[in-house]
Amino acid sequence: MATETETLRSLVATELERARDRTVLLTEAVDEDDLVRQHSPLMSPLVWDLAHVGNQEELWLVRDVGGREPVRRDIDELYDAFKHPRGDRPQLPLLGPAEARRYVATVRDKVLDVLDHTRLDGTPLVERAFAFGMIVQHEQQHDETMLATHQLRTGAPVLQAPPPPGSTTPVTGDVLIPAGPFTMGTTTEPWALDNERPAHQVDVPAYFIDRAPVTNEQYAAFLDAGGYDDERWWSTAGWRHRRSAGLSAPQHWQRDGDGWAYTRFGRTSRIVPDEPVVHVCFYEAEAYAAWAGKRLPTEAEWEKAARFDPATGRSRRFPWGDEPPTADQANLGQRHLRPAAVGAYPAGASPSGVHQLIGDVWEWTSSDFHGYPGFAAFPYREYSEVFFGSDYKVLRGGSFGTDAAACRGTFRNWDYPIRRQIFSGFRCARDA
Repeated sequence: MATETETLRSLVATELERARDRTVLLTEAVDEDDLVRQHSPLMSPLVWDLAHVGNQEELWLVRDVGGREPVRRDIDELYDAFKHPRGDRPQLPLLGPAEARRYVATVRDKVLDVLDHTRLDGTPLVERAFAFGMIVQHEQQHDETMLATHQLRTGAPVLQAPPPPGSTTPVTGDVLIPAGPFTMGTTTEPWALDNERPAHQVDVPAYFIDRAPVTNEQYAAFLDAGGYDDERWWSTAGWRHRRSAGLSAPQHWQRDGDGWAYTRFGRTSRIVPDEPVVHVCFYEAEAYAAWAGKRLPTEAEWEKAARFDPATGRSRRFPWGDEPPTADQANLGQRHLRPAAVGAYPAGASPSGVHQLIGDVWEWTSSDFHGYPGFAAFPYREYSEVFFGSDYKVLRGGSFGTDAAACRGTFRNWDYPIRRQIFSGFRCARDA
């Protein structure tokens, strides 16, 4: 038992360090002017994200789990995401870059001491290091948010990474997922968040789902066919938004002769035809699916395609099995800073032959964001319950900007259907 606890402590320390390394890279890649500037009204200044990460770590691990004295109680309100909309945060008396770095370093030192002296069992908050895992995921989620901020900034490129692997397997068409029940959600995943719980049976009618996400080439065909000018393909709300927002192509796309180009982290080049399309909102995905004679999958359809193993009748943690993702199974962790070509990860396919369900791009589903039957908010309502309702659509699967610590077959993301600054794409489904 002692050995298991020490192994868990070591895992937590490693995951905390990995998250912080990514935070440091994203905040040290730019100068101080860029750190305090708001690059989009949809995003916080990078320096706000930096101190917010430290403040959440202090609140939950230093004060709550550790029972220690506050480091900076005076800044709690500044970094409360519910008290200050993103558009207002640049006007707040935020910690400057140097002070923010000192603050998060001080908090981390205390957290590591708390980790060394805390029993990792006994209460739900610390059982199997849940609170530490929650904070790891929180920081990694903000690292993805900061990466999205980097995509919106103007100026010389500051981030670089090797390209992802190319396609090794042709992946086309769709596959039939037979009707029947499967286990959706989880009760056993130790760091699963409240909206992923509890595990429950869902009976899903038969359906077809695309074997791969929709690619740039496929989406460009919709554009070139006049899809953005044809009201037939758009829902009433989608058409209204397309017109009011002046949508004419995915975000960051521009015409390039007879084709299309895309600006990614300050560099502009022709779109890669077999790369999953990214930076489309729910309404754009919905319109493409209608034009293609299909629809978006429901959240249950997406998860069944990703997790259900027909041979055993059980739901896996990931499409390939229960083991954490490796570099040849999924494009995660900001290793490549772009989606990989369709067919680049055959080792990550599900038993039904559906590819790239994890990583590359978040995938829009047609489902509104709600709690599962038996949902219980834990450890606080503001993580997900306050967002339940028809205002938000669910996205699944993670993106190239998502870390493996914050991505699994049960993980649920959500956003307004108009949002496209996130690394969002989609795949289509159709009735059997």
